[in-house]
Amino acid sequence: MSRKTQLILLHIIGGVVFLSLPLLFSPESLTLRAYLSNPPTQRDIIIYLLVLGVFYANFFLLIPRLYFRRKYAGFVIFNVLAFSLITALPALIIKHPYRPGFTAGPRPPEFNNPGSAPNNPGATRSPDPRRPPGAHHPHFFLDFNQHLFLFFLVLSLALLLKIRDRWKMAEEEKLHAELAYLKAQVNPHFLFNTLNSIYALALEKSDRTPDAIVKLSSMMRYVLLDTGREKVPLEKEITYLANYIDLQQTRFEGSSQVDFSVSGHPEGKSIAPLLLIPFVENAFKHGVNPEDPSAILIRIDIRDEQLLLHVLNKKVLLPKPVPVPSGLGIQNTRQRLQLLYPARFTLYIDDGTKDFSVSLTLNLT
Repeated sequence: MSRKTQLILLHIIGGVVFLSLPLLFSPESLTLRAYLSNPPTQRDIIIYLLVLGVFYANFFLLIPRLYFRRKYAGFVIFNVLAFSLITALPALIIKHPYRPGFTAGPRPPEFNNPGSAPNNPGATRSPDPRRPPGAHHPHFFLDFNQHLFLFFLVLSLALLLKIRDRWKMAEEEKLHAELAYLKAQVNPHFLFNTLNSIYALALEKSDRTPDAIVKLSSMMRYVLLDTGREKVPLEKEITYLANYIDLQQTRFEGSSQVDFSVSGHPEGKSIAPLLLIPFVENAFKHGVNPEDPSAILIRIDIRDEQLLLHVLNKKVLLPKPVPVPSGLGIQNTRQRLQLLYPARFTLYIDDGTKDFSVSLTLNLT
């Protein structure tokens, strides 16, 4: 079942439950037919239908087009008019002055005819001694308060849901922007350096040239096509890491010694795309100097539904300053983890004087 279908079903069920509230909270046990034929009940049904209409009008139109655009005057005017309609329209449609409770029973016989009384047929009595002529029925004020409470409750719910949806949309847009940033990081510098390395291999007529081209092509296909999805197969993410490591070793021509290993079974598991590469990129960016030998340790351990990543690199003196702030990729990845895997990961970073290590434990379910 798609997310859109689930949302539609949720709204339908919520609307049915909301319209059933007058029946559920009725103080009297009546048959459904008797309950629906009761004038106060009919008023309640009209009120709840109008309130439900106000909820969806605010949710889909007024909040996005007026409230979020700071057109508060129009937003308030519409809702005041809507509340006035909810208060007045049911009484105009269903004319019934008596409302002893949620249901209205028959009036006493002596009040059905103004000119009759139980022990004095000739006497004249007021239509109802409990309600003098011209006085407001006490239940009018009770109904008004109930309508006002129900109206503000529904309006507040629409605001909260819409604000939550807007916040969620903003978080999703942020994730897409961060993913686009990661793609942009991969494309220019890494691609340029790798192509130079492949060009050098081609000039030497090295047997490694075709393999390097195939690996670079596989990486770019993964970045351009597969990373647009919310989740990708774990095997593809690991293959991307392996190709990246091989091409970096080709670029540095053996000056970096990389110990890369994978244990466990990645088959049938999925992960957010480009989630692991920033840790490996950071190791090559700050732990490799072409003029000096360096060592990098990369371990991936898959246990049931858990993934453990450990990256360790020796700190080296680089020939020139790094053009980007150190740790920016890891900081962005930490934010992605918090958004995509809340309470399902642990990230430990040890920035020592000689070594830099990252340990990530990720629950893939």
